[in-house]
Amino acid sequence: MNFEPSQKSRDVLARVQQFMRDEVEPIEAKHWEEVRALNPDGDWKKWKVGPRVEALKAKAKAAGLWNLFLPDPALGAGLSVLEYAPIAEWTGRSLMAPELFNCNAPDTGNMEVLFRYGSEAQKKRWLEPLLAGSIRSVFCMTEPDVASSDATNMQATAVVHGNEVVLNGRKWWSSGIGDPRAQVAIFMGRTANESGGRHAQHSMVLVPLDAKGVTVKRMLPVFGDYDAPHGHGEVWFEDVRLPLDAFIAGPGRGFEIAQGRLGPGRIHHCMRCIGAAEKTLELMIDRASSREAFGKPLVNLGGNRERIAEARVAIDQARLLTLHAAWKLDEVGALGAMTEISAIKVVAPRMLQAIVDDAIQLHGGAGMSHDTPLTGFFAQARALRLADGPDEVHMGLIAKLELGKRGR
Repeated sequence: MNFEPSQKSRDVLARVQQFMRDEVEPIEAKHWEEVRALNPDGDWKKWKVGPRVEALKAKAKAAGLWNLFLPDPALGAGLSVLEYAPIAEWTGRSLMAPELFNCNAPDTGNMEVLFRYGSEAQKKRWLEPLLAGSIRSVFCMTEPDVASSDATNMQATAVVHGNEVVLNGRKWWSSGIGDPRAQVAIFMGRTANESGGRHAQHSMVLVPLDAKGVTVKRMLPVFGDYDAPHGHGEVWFEDVRLPLDAFIAGPGRGFEIAQGRLGPGRIHHCMRCIGAAEKTLELMIDRASSREAFGKPLVNLGGNRERIAEARVAIDQARLLTLHAAWKLDEVGALGAMTEISAIKVVAPRMLQAIVDDAIQLHGGAGMSHDTPLTGFFAQARALRLADGPDEVHMGLIAKLELGKRGR
């Protein structure tokens, strides 16, 4: 196996790094100040996108740094998952950068779904504007009334009635639902199939957010932060009627599509975690070297050198594991790389959470404020230990596969 980035990957990475140094890093702190001023938490219906975002997206698009996650060379950069991995890592150093390259969740996963499973009409209506960055999208899977760690518990329904599919159910943690540019959601619900197995009972359906019966009930804060103007909301679907061509790939294909969606997406999330951890380590070192207490630099107090060393070891371990998963996903597909994908989904967010926690401790009160990105990175890490499957589900899958190797 070879994890060395291709020349094409290195070339794209160098241009992404330069763009971030020139365009993103100098303005990011100011950008988030502006976003917080524009978007008071209590009035999400009036949320607005930061004034710098669209101009920076246009610059990135003009520079050819656009849709870098998509392997199709006509629509994206034509990079494999392994080739894209170091680029995703670098964008993870910033909380705003992924969107600027049109490589932000949940849009990337939704675009992957439409690219791989969408009809030509669905691609025309939804994929093209998503690829252009002119609209945003939402993924509606998790539900408030069931243990969503087991997706077969899902209670929301997508029932065929004549020439329509009718949707009913409550979803929450629907990321991006607060964005004023959001126009479409992918809804996953139960479609009863007596002749099918446990994983043939669900469907994915494309839902225009202005469809009758779709109601955003509230936004959900993460550690008290509403993540404006992106947001994570509770959405009710009440007798939402859509034509049958709103099904993606047809009824009963939901779990199949979900596996195709989540495999590359988990690689992207984990590499961004690694980028965030690298940025966090830099902040730790700068803080520890520039502040003194009790007559000594902080770096020489309280085991901080060991924490810095442990961070370096943990980051490199996570990176190698993630690159291996990316390589295997490219080689054999998501089903053949299940152990590796689940392993990184556990390791990378845990690693980031631990390193950010040490960094916050070292920064003192500043670490809990908006003066650094640390609270954003911490929320990202902690949320990812639940999103796309909680740690326990991934550990259970790894154990099951390992036991199977021994015939147990």
